[in-house]
Amino acid sequence: MWLQIQCKFSFTITGDTPLVLMLRPRSGPNQWITKEEYRIEPFHPVVEFTDLYGNLCQRLVAKEGPLIIEHSAKVKAPKSLPNGKGEPFIPVQNLPYEVLQYLLPSRYCESDRFGQMAASITQGYNLGYDQVEAIKNYILENFRYEPGSSIVPLSAVEVNAKDYAVCRDMAHLGIALCRGLAIPARIVVGYLHELEPMDLHAWFEAYVGDQWYTFDATQTELRGGYVAVGYGRDAADVAIYNQFGPLTYHDSQTISVERISE
Repeated sequence: MWLQIQCKFSFTITGDTPLVLMLRPRSGPNQWITKEEYRIEPFHPVVEFTDLYGNLCQRLVAKEGPLIIEHSAKVKAPKSLPNGKGEPFIPVQNLPYEVLQYLLPSRYCESDRFGQMAASITQGYNLGYDQVEAIKNYILENFRYEPGSSIVPLSAVEVNAKDYAVCRDMAHLGIALCRGLAIPARIVVGYLHELEPMDLHAWFEAYVGDQWYTFDATQTELRGGYVAVGYGRDAADVAIYNQFGPLTYHDSQTISVERISE
């Protein structure tokens, strides 16, 4: 399917503020980016670089006053996502080197504290994809998805002590449980067509059967319309923007995902 994605952020900058943005999705096996536009008003010099995870990042120093950052793109995204039911667990010694980093505990995914819980949730399931599906279903059934209920990221341990969470923090719990079983897992931030309420979205991927598969504990069924912008170990790696210096939050944001004709 073809999607038109757009995000717009408005800031009031109180002093010179270094910003690192992550707004541009990149083309890959599952998505193709065309007709992309990036606008910063007033004009600021921007340098783009690729981070450790292959994400496209933009670096600038915002000057005092109003600032608008807007990005839009036409994206060809999958109409449906593959179901990997039965795909096997890959022993650690057989994993690709670049995947190994997604086995380790990270700031918001304390996987070293979730091995026993993960084993209990997945008892009786085939090793691999079916275990991850059981983890996703456990989160879906035991935690309410409440958009806007948390401003700052919560770790998997903190989420597990509650019965509700935002998409980002539900992903943290899913990732920690997967890693607790020695299944590589990573967070993804981006867009989802027909998400309610519309906002930037987060989900997680797990590496089984020699490839990455998508899991989203906020949705009752696996469907298409996902557009990935950033990948990382947890939310610390995939912030849409990081600011340094004077404390700065956006005054407003607009997010849209519309299906368009081919």
